[in-house]
Amino acid sequence: MISEEQFNKELDLIITNAIREDVGEGDHTSLSCIPADAKGKAKLLVKDEGIIAGVEFAKMVFKYVDADLEVETFINDGEKVKYGDIVFYVTGRSQSILQAERLVLNAMQRMSAIATKTRFFVDLLEGTDTKVLDTRKTTPGIRALEKWAVKIGGGVNHRFALYDMVMIKDNHIDFAGGITQAINKTKKYLADKGLDIKIIVEARNLEEIEEILDNGGVYRILIDNFNYEDTRKAVELIGDKCLTESSGGINEKTIRNYAECGVDFISSGALTHSVYNMDLSLKAVD
Repeated sequence: MISEEQFNKELDLIITNAIREDVGEGDHTSLSCIPADAKGKAKLLVKDEGIIAGVEFAKMVFKYVDADLEVETFINDGEKVKYGDIVFYVTGRSQSILQAERLVLNAMQRMSAIATKTRFFVDLLEGTDTKVLDTRKTTPGIRALEKWAVKIGGGVNHRFALYDMVMIKDNHIDFAGGITQAINKTKKYLADKGLDIKIIVEARNLEEIEEILDNGGVYRILIDNFNYEDTRKAVELIGDKCLTESSGGINEKTIRNYAECGVDFISSGALTHSVYNMDLSLKAVD
């Protein structure tokens, strides 16, 4: 996974680009009708229920827009919220609050939806040792936010991008001429480059799992689109030789069954690509 420093750089880029995109040369509506020195206060109001996420990101946005804005927090990231809850108050220059408003809401609504769905999946696995993983099926440009939301919801981040972990999937295997060829070429490449990153290999059947194990040096095997019976066989075959991950159309109706097959992880693109934003508002208060 990427370092905390790299992750924070991603967040900085998101904020800088989002403010550039939304504010541009200036918020002419606010500039035209609100005095520059006018002070105001607004509340982050919940109009839904679920897991709140993005509070700490909102503080970063407010600080970027105006370091003098003050945030008073009542509900923290990862906590349950219901309709009518107030997450925080922000106080300071009214123009600054309005400049930050849309980015704060867009981010928090999206992040809270992802955290809520992740927590739902995590709760379905209670009592098992299986953890929920996200994927790279994220919204371009805001991956850091969406993966942060998965962690807030109790999930585990998969690789962040193509550069921090090797994941040999079906197309790589076919283009490379087979599993053994793909693994051997990968090991040589990593050795030549002096890279210390983990290798995950996808298996489409039990025979491919055996071939992967014969080559060794793999961190995790992706047991992709297996039924329950074959998943249990795969887990037994792999044993403690490496970690296991199930994927492929797994949903709330099937996730528990796959966990009970004994896999270490279950990955789901739905955590980030199939959510409905939580309804939140930033409302001015007296």
